Amino acid sequence: MKFAVPGVASAVGGALLGAIAVFAITAALQQNARPEVDRSGNADSSLLNSVEYGKR
Repeated sequence: MKFAVPGVASAVGGALLGAIAVFAITAALQQNARPEVDRSGNADSSLLNSVEYGKR
């Protein structure tokens, strides 16, 4: 009885840490691709990829 409570607490803690590690590794491996860039916009109405130096 003296070692039952710490043993159960250790088992629960280890199971919890293991579950968190599995979830974190799985989430990290799933997010390994870059999103596609939408290039369908009008280049004349966009500041993207245009150098803007300001008014001189």
